Amino acid sequence: MKIIALLLVLVIPAGLLPVACGPIPDFRNLDDLDLHPPVFLDIDTGSAKTIIVLVNEEANFIGDPLISVDPGISSISYEWEGDEYRILIETDLGMTPGQVYYFEGTLSDPHGNRLHFSSPFYGYNPDIPGLLINEFTTRGSTTHPDLVELVVINPGNMAGICLYEGTEHYWNQRIIFPPLQVETGDFIVVHFKPQGIDTELNETVDKAASGGLDASDSAWDFWVEEGTGLSGNNGVLALYRSPQGQLLDGVLYSNRTSSSDTKYRGFGSSSTLAKAEELAATGGWYIQGETITPEDGVNPDGSTATRSLNRSSLSADTDGPSDWHIVPTSTYSFGEINSDEIFN
Repeated sequence: MKIIALLLVLVIPAGLLPVACGPIPDFRNLDDLDLHPPVFLDIDTGSAKTIIVLVNEEANFIGDPLISVDPGISSISYEWEGDEYRILIETDLGMTPGQVYYFEGTLSDPHGNRLHFSSPFYGYNPDIPGLLINEFTTRGSTTHPDLVELVVINPGNMAGICLYEGTEHYWNQRIIFPPLQVETGDFIVVHFKPQGIDTELNETVDKAASGGLDASDSAWDFWVEEGTGLSGNNGVLALYRSPQGQLLDGVLYSNRTSSSDTKYRGFGSSSTLAKAEELAATGGWYIQGETITPEDGVNPDGSTATRSLNRSSLSADTDGPSDWHIVPTSTYSFGEINSDEIFN
């Protein structure tokens, strides 16, 4: 008969180890020790000269320099704000709207636990336009790949605005827009499955500059680099003022039901459920019950490469499925005012 010996190892902080033959330390209060470093949660901007860092507990920056930002923004000071563990960092130089910056620093909590972290963030854009996701196709064809159209409700600059297939923390693909001044009534067409040809140009000067499938001469065309198309039946689109910023608009679409499976509330995967939950939690989508379900979304059944999902011609927005309809065959209208005709 084999005898298996089990060895139990107790890990004790170095400062509590006995020295020579002194008394045995009292380990009964070990559970009260804080041995966990601070956790970095998020970073964003609050103004052209303010960076906001979110952590899970009170902590202070240490080291020399305390904070590093590349390209160079010299830090003036930082302070805590409220009870949400928000660190406000004031800088002496304004940020370029939409410019990607890299933040680096080391935090130490009151127990001496340390965290060194780095994270990108995007220069504050004070001139965010009013935008809505206005039309999209998720069942594209070889000649009409998947598209998403944005409509401009109020003028502004697109610098740093981000459109996700997904949400801020759960996404498959995204596009971050460069500086582009847009006016009320403008359309922006985002191509989610480009061919990768030289004529597919991101337009910032001339609306007619780009070639490629479904390029519009009346809209600003943008192409998702190495885009693979959208999920055909079940997904989320979300638009933010920056990749880590405030949600501007979103849409949930699904042809599934709550009884489609038991694991993921009917959404089919933990990833899609997480996207739907984050969209609802941030106020981007209206839900009927206490938790979001596939039935809360827009049903894409009946849509095709040329039967797009549309808002009304007035781009009504109630953050729910009643805003959307499927247009008849070949009535898709990317780069133009939406059709109010409904596919039957």
